[in-house]
Amino acid sequence: MRKLLVTGGAGFIGSNFVRMVLSEHPDCFTVNLDKLTYAGNLENLTGLENHPNHKFIRGDICDGALIEDIIGEYKIDAIINFAAESHVDRSITAPKVFIETNVTGTLTLLEAARDKKLERFIQISTDEVYGSLGPEGKFTEQTPLRPNSPYSASKAAADHLVEAFGHTWGVKYNISRCSNNYGPYQFPEKLIPLMINNALNDKELPVYGDGLYVRDWLYVYDHCTAIWKVLAEAPPGEVYNIGGCNERTNLEVIELILKRLKKPKSLIKHVKDRPGHDRRYAIEAEKIMTELRWQPSVSFEEGITRTIDWYLQNQKWLANVVSGDYQKYYDAMYSNR
Repeated sequence: MRKLLVTGGAGFIGSNFVRMVLSEHPDCFTVNLDKLTYAGNLENLTGLENHPNHKFIRGDICDGALIEDIIGEYKIDAIINFAAESHVDRSITAPKVFIETNVTGTLTLLEAARDKKLERFIQISTDEVYGSLGPEGKFTEQTPLRPNSPYSASKAAADHLVEAFGHTWGVKYNISRCSNNYGPYQFPEKLIPLMINNALNDKELPVYGDGLYVRDWLYVYDHCTAIWKVLAEAPPGEVYNIGGCNERTNLEVIELILKRLKKPKSLIKHVKDRPGHDRRYAIEAEKIMTELRWQPSVSFEEGITRTIDWYLQNQKWLANVVSGDYQKYYDAMYSNR
């Protein structure tokens, strides 16, 4: 039986990955380590409490002794590192925590992977490490890293650490760099769940600048299947871009949400742009499609419908996560713009 340590497994992508593994790979045991910060939510794991192949542990990836204890006790074969501070806006207002979690935390995990001679270390990265694109072209795995925010700089630093541990100590690693994820359990600081939540409550939808920033959208289930492909089939030392082949402007996404919810476009409010906002991201995912025979299975139209339906059916989950500290954050980000 394959035994995985999934860090950040109570967060958005991590919890979707854990659910996918437990559903589709019964020969796999998953230890789920999460610090349960604001974006880590045990409600994301509802129904898994008594699953025989799932063990949840609350803890910090910067705690080296804890990581070594988990690897030893559960005979871990591989680490899949989802744990990260991931929101650009938060990195602009409070960058230090991004260095602590995304860089120091990754270093701690790598030291354990090296010392325990794990079979594989999978670093979940982002297309934001590449910087910004003009109107043409796409990021490839050979694109130089040019991060433009404290968040993307911390992820780029972590990627470099992973490669350095591979080169220096022979740690067997892979790095995946994905485009913008969306789907169930996403915390509503990110564009799609934020707009769904506001529209459902007839609140203004704050849109940075002209709203014409372009992102490639990847349904979270497709991202999870791609990560599994990398874990199961990729040779060590390879980097893979993972994209959904769904480029949309922010305004296009928002207008589609409003249409599906039968809400007026008058809810859109253009607000002051955030500093250093990258204009366009686009992923060239031919490498993973060719080498590992992976393809995105969910179109954007189907994925956004599934996502909206999920939030409509889980409004109690949504109400719980937007209470308290989230409201303070939302007011700080958007009230004075």
